[in-house]
Amino acid sequence: MSHVSIRVDGIKKQYRIGETRAAFRYGSLRDSIADAVAAPFKRQREAARYIWALDGVDLQVSTGEVVGLIGRNGAGKSTLLKVLTRITRPTAGTAELYGRVGSLLEVGTGFHPELTGRENIFLNGAILGMRRTDILRKFDDIVDFSGVSEFIDTPVRHYSSGMYVRLAFAVAAHLEPEILLVDEVLAVGDAAFQRQCLGKMEDVSRSGRTVVFVSHNMPAITRLCSRAVLLSAGKIADDGPADSIVARYLASELGSATERTWSEADSPGNDDLRLRRVSVVDETGKVLESVDVRKPLGIRIEFDILARKHRFVPGITLTSDQGQLIFTAFDTNRMWRDPQPPGRYVSTAWIPGQLLNEGTVSVSVALGTFSPGGKTVRQAHANDAVAFQVVDPGEGDTARGDFPGIWTAPVRPLLNWSITQS
Repeated sequence: MSHVSIRVDGIKKQYRIGETRAAFRYGSLRDSIADAVAAPFKRQREAARYIWALDGVDLQVSTGEVVGLIGRNGAGKSTLLKVLTRITRPTAGTAELYGRVGSLLEVGTGFHPELTGRENIFLNGAILGMRRTDILRKFDDIVDFSGVSEFIDTPVRHYSSGMYVRLAFAVAAHLEPEILLVDEVLAVGDAAFQRQCLGKMEDVSRSGRTVVFVSHNMPAITRLCSRAVLLSAGKIADDGPADSIVARYLASELGSATERTWSEADSPGNDDLRLRRVSVVDETGKVLESVDVRKPLGIRIEFDILARKHRFVPGITLTSDQGQLIFTAFDTNRMWRDPQPPGRYVSTAWIPGQLLNEGTVSVSVALGTFSPGGKTVRQAHANDAVAFQVVDPGEGDTARGDFPGIWTAPVRPLLNWSITQS
């Protein structure tokens, strides 16, 4: 049985909202009497001015486990990390951590602005329980990773936010805490720094240390984390394998899943044609929750031809989560060159593995006719009919290779390379 590094039992955290400085002003005797008379009614009004940022969270993280916390803004992710690091005291419940804890929650958390970068490195190491010899052994690596060597003896209050977070992450990642808590480190810094962070996070995750990682970067979550926990309104809404939880979360956010079915009443189309179902499937026909970047997938379109009048052609358009057009494709089967008799038809577009990039892909579906002048008339269509999450398992056998950074293109094919040496 694996050891537990983090145990959270019934954690609740309540905040008061809408409080103003007026509540702390010095008033006259008349103000005091008026406030006393209004107090019972004021207490009733104030009952609605409290919110539960966390509302009964139970969680266990085993030693060596890498867990991603995901959810909408305001779901309670950062509050939970602040409770775990003892920055915030919970209203109720307990949190137990077994081991040295390193954290990067906000820019400069744990840094003293009047101390230099060098002094803050030693201060953070001492807080983590590191010996001076251990810090000295890691010092050059920390400075090289942070890229602030020129300013290492400058007080950090003069650092930019980017320099601050570079040094803070370098310290948190290199001083070998047994538990590492990271909140949205990829939201700050340039592309080169983000690549460094992802690479270091992968190194940490493979070293057997416990990591809790908060991010809105879903490809990073699925690649770095074996498990994901979805928070919603201060509660755990879902918990399980990272790729499955991310796929369900994105499906709820996008309002689209990997399968969509229409009834006769609401199906797209007309008196000649009706779209019935669109689904994302594997080679066995099973509907997928998420897609391994290495494996082929099918976009299966089911439709009814009601009248033999036109030569209908199925087509799909894929779009990335950044709104980039990936490609458009039509079914080129020769049967669609002639009008087909009424009946249920299934057309499946097979997309090879090692083609799409990580991230969320939306699929729009259309059934159209081609006119002699080259114009396409859509007889039935559904924009963003389904969506799926492409996941890279991070095993080194994809087009990513050992590259740890972020890919911005919508595709990243695995090419054959020939090498010669003269």
